[in-house]
Amino acid sequence: MNYRGVFFDFDYTLGDSTDAIAQGYRAGFAALGLPKPTVEQVRTTVGYQLGDGYTLLTGDRDEGRRQTFAHQFHITVGTQATGAGRRLMIEGTRLLPGAAELLSALKGAGVRTAIVSTKPGATIRQIFAHQGHLELLDLVVGGDEVSRNKPDPEGLRLALDKLGLTAGEILFCGDTVIDAATARAGGCDFCAVLNGTTPAGAFRDYPHVHIAGDLPGLQSWLNL
Repeated sequence: MNYRGVFFDFDYTLGDSTDAIAQGYRAGFAALGLPKPTVEQVRTTVGYQLGDGYTLLTGDRDEGRRQTFAHQFHITVGTQATGAGRRLMIEGTRLLPGAAELLSALKGAGVRTAIVSTKPGATIRQIFAHQGHLELLDLVVGGDEVSRNKPDPEGLRLALDKLGLTAGEILFCGDTVIDAATARAGGCDFCAVLNGTTPAGAFRDYPHVHIAGDLPGLQSWLNL
């Protein structure tokens, strides 16, 4: 493998927080008097910022209602939540098959690893700590730790700077066209991982070096 670093999105790339995200969406919709969305509807929003996910499902672009939705989400399962809702987000999130094995193999090969996600950084670190795998990550850059979220490459460039790498030395892996657009804007190679709801054909118009069906497939392609 020729990369000095492999960076990842989190949701539906390395992990699955569907149950917690769906609970947060349902609470946010209920607060606005809207019918609760189905799990499958919520799955299509994963990877978007909360306000954008709300608009995607409702068509409502009113900023006040978007903020009300996001606030309700955060106090239900997000960074402002306590009790069962927060435990569901941290303890109920599962790492996808092959995630720990791939990260361990990268670490063993001396390759730097980072997560660049719209999910809050503290949440991702807590999830990995709960799983006992935090030591497999060199860096996490969450959506709350940048001023501009993906597909703006700010988070990607911050991770490169912190790890002393250049865009040409890393591979960015994600499950959505937002991730593909981020890699393109940041000038790095991109690999799609089909763990989410985005089909392979959606990446046709974005530069990519590989499309992996899952994380074991990505590990095999990387010769690890």
